[in-house]
Amino acid sequence: MKLKLFGLLLFFGLNNAFSQIDQSQTGAWYMYFFNHQFKESQWGIQGDFQYRDWQGLGDKEQLLLRSGITFSPKNAGVKFTLGYGNVTTGQFGDSDDTSAESRIYQEALIPQKLGSRFYVTHRFRYEQRFVEDQEFRTRYRYNLFLNVPLNKKEIAPKAIYAALYNEVFINGGTDIGDGRTVQIFDRNRTYLGFGYVLNPKIRFQFGWMNQKTVSWGKGQLQFSMHHKI
Repeated sequence: MKLKLFGLLLFFGLNNAFSQIDQSQTGAWYMYFFNHQFKESQWGIQGDFQYRDWQGLGDKEQLLLRSGITFSPKNAGVKFTLGYGNVTTGQFGDSDDTSAESRIYQEALIPQKLGSRFYVTHRFRYEQRFVEDQEFRTRYRYNLFLNVPLNKKEIAPKAIYAALYNEVFINGGTDIGDGRTVQIFDRNRTYLGFGYVLNPKIRFQFGWMNQKTVSWGKGQLQFSMHHKI
């Protein structure tokens, strides 16, 4: 009985903490993405390092370190990834408390080109999540990306392009332990930005993303570098 009462108090405490998030305050994400295809091989590696801040700088939202092994079947038009991510999440506001998460994920990336200018990518991801002080969790994600070059017909060196995406997150279950539950719908992210291709290996992107959960919604500026090693 005491354990159930503690779980309920913790659940309401977390809800109250989320309700204190300043939804009018724009945060920022700083991101580095990399990928490498081994020469004359269907195998490669990819990953990303991200620092996310509730207010721009000074109030850590998350530090995410993620990497995986990729496999591209011949003539299939898809890339598969098996990877691992380590996530440290901070609370909004003055608190320095953090929670840790280890995450295993499987991913399928399907690129398409529609017409002469529209670069579409579908990303399907399944995650197995080991979150501190929670029971084992799973999550499904689908992201639809669209890149459109503006001053060239292709995304090639010196090209400026518009970048859009929308990603939906669905939890694999609702029970997270100690009487606590979450919604099946986890969150949605909608992004609009612009990119610049520096050379065949490096491009930069800047944009704005709106993230919505069942409890709160918040805008984030995103700064990213995309690197073919």
